[in-house]
Amino acid sequence: MDSLIRFTKDVCQDPQSSQRMEWLETNGLGGFASSSITGMNTRRYHGLLTAATKPPVGRMVLLSKLEETLVIDGARFDLSANQYPGAIHPQGYRHLVEFRLDPFPVFTYEVAAVRLEKCVFMVNGENTTVVEYRLITGDTVCSLEVRPLLAFRDYHSTTRQNSALNRAVTQQSGHVTVSPYPDLPSLHFLHNATKLQESGDWYHNFEYAAEMERGLDYREDLFNPFVLNFDLTQAAGATVIASIEDHTGRTAESARWLRDAEVARRQRLQAAAPCDDPLVRSLTAAADQFIVKRGELKTIIAGYHWFSDWGRDTMIALPGLTLVTGRHDIAKNVLLAFAQNVDQGMLPNCFPDAGEAPEYNTVDATLWFFEAVRAYLSHTSDAAFVRMHIFPKLKEIIEWHVRGTRHGIKLDGDGLLRCGEAGVQLTWMDAKIGDWVVTPRHGKPVEIQALWYNALCVMEMLASSMDPDSAALYRNLAARAKESFEPLFWNENAGCLFDVVNNDHSDAAIRPNQVFAVSLPHSMLSEERARQVVKTVQRELLTPLGLRTLAPGDANYRPHYQGGVWERDSAYHQGTVWPWLLGPFITAYLKAEKNTTAARKTAVQWLRGLEAHLSEAGLGQVSEIADADAPHSPRGCIAQAWSVAELLRAATEVFPKRAAVARKAGARS
Repeated sequence: MDSLIRFTKDVCQDPQSSQRMEWLETNGLGGFASSSITGMNTRRYHGLLTAATKPPVGRMVLLSKLEETLVIDGARFDLSANQYPGAIHPQGYRHLVEFRLDPFPVFTYEVAAVRLEKCVFMVNGENTTVVEYRLITGDTVCSLEVRPLLAFRDYHSTTRQNSALNRAVTQQSGHVTVSPYPDLPSLHFLHNATKLQESGDWYHNFEYAAEMERGLDYREDLFNPFVLNFDLTQAAGATVIASIEDHTGRTAESARWLRDAEVARRQRLQAAAPCDDPLVRSLTAAADQFIVKRGELKTIIAGYHWFSDWGRDTMIALPGLTLVTGRHDIAKNVLLAFAQNVDQGMLPNCFPDAGEAPEYNTVDATLWFFEAVRAYLSHTSDAAFVRMHIFPKLKEIIEWHVRGTRHGIKLDGDGLLRCGEAGVQLTWMDAKIGDWVVTPRHGKPVEIQALWYNALCVMEMLASSMDPDSAALYRNLAARAKESFEPLFWNENAGCLFDVVNNDHSDAAIRPNQVFAVSLPHSMLSEERARQVVKTVQRELLTPLGLRTLAPGDANYRPHYQGGVWERDSAYHQGTVWPWLLGPFITAYLKAEKNTTAARKTAVQWLRGLEAHLSEAGLGQVSEIADADAPHSPRGCIAQAWSVAELLRAATEVFPKRAAVARKAGARS
């Protein structure tokens, strides 16, 4: 697999296929830039500068796009493309002869004898986007007009023409500022244009096809405050830097060293990949896009474009994103950030976008915390940090779970963990439509028992050196859980585990959750039953893009994830494929097959099946979900943290590892 993603004009000039291929740039704050490879925005989340005003949340689409017109000997050629009602206008994609990620988005346009290249990148640690144009060939009179189109709104919404917008433009030489609304940041543009002309025009009725498909608001008006004119006859390049940061001392010429610094940073990250396989190197680069700041610490964005940082996703993704890539300091940072937010023995499920108090409505995020800590200690041997900052929180969590905490989460008499209350979705299968919880899974979900037992075993291990007097408590709790688990959960008829046991009812739906009873480091299953679980899951749920969430023979199985909110959410965990589940499945498979050479070769083949996906939706990334039925079209977020993380973690189990010393650069980046 070539790590360079590249499309030629046969793809670029086909709007039907090209608009579903999306690029993504991120800034380490939660902000991002993204669009289709033609520059046609197909989502309300697309834009050249979506700033995280309260990192990593408070995200606002400020600069939607730049409309570009190339003027050659007086003739005008539009390079942009937009979907309006009933028409694409202009049709600049007809001039787009190449798109590539090298390492960030690069667009090559060809008009007559003129060849123009544009690149877009974000500055790490800043809400800043840089757009550079470079004339490659052309010896004629040539200029470039650039029209910024502003949205200035929350990234979940759209905007319409309004009288509240402040049209004023403040300009100095090479620097122009707009402040459309008093409660939003000012937007600064650094440029090397030869001419600036104020305009004040509204462009109406942009349509976003992806939002239309999703049954959401899909029309928007955008405001153009000014036009920049660049004389490419005198200078072979043009630069626009858009930012909400203080750019005192910078000019458009700063783009060169900003670009060089960003290229060098990304090269260091890829050099720290755990092995030299191109797939692993690509996943290592993708992993970086999810690691962002929260205050003075770090956290993990669950997915782009619309998720913030979620406790569950963060704990599951942490080993793959930070530990196998050698970024141990970031892992420590993330663990500390979430430990500081433990409340009543629970980790936050998510931090809302508007910056309100965290939400505590998950049973598994807290249990995944124990596995993330175990993985951290395994990779770093940093017992001092765990003893001082994490172990007391883990003890507190166990105490709360034994006596009971929110949402009916409490240790039952059989040593297993019960959870659930009406109207609340607590496991990762958390779709909810109005008051309807699609997969409530109240009682004793199978993966919760697996995680609970694993957590108790981790605590016994930690306590043996950090608090020896309590080690017996955790050992006894674990033994009681193990004694109860198999008799209660084994489904002899199906040769696998029940998904949920609730009093006298056992849910026989074949779902992937049982995989964790095998894949986690500490398992309650016998070797033979673990092997049966893996075989059943492989037969019923395995696809080239991950595991289905429900077996096709089930009456509730939904083959496609599409339509409006109700249709999509009701299919979310009723068959829909999740790539992240391939990671624990591979781990479970290798354990069940005793990690033989043949098993490792099979696992490699499964991972190779994901390579093509990196070039079909979110470019260089792994999607959140896919249709349950073939051809398993990618759906949901174009870039999902745990999808990348679990594939990367699993890959390190089957691909030859690079020496640890070669990965130290990752920890410093």
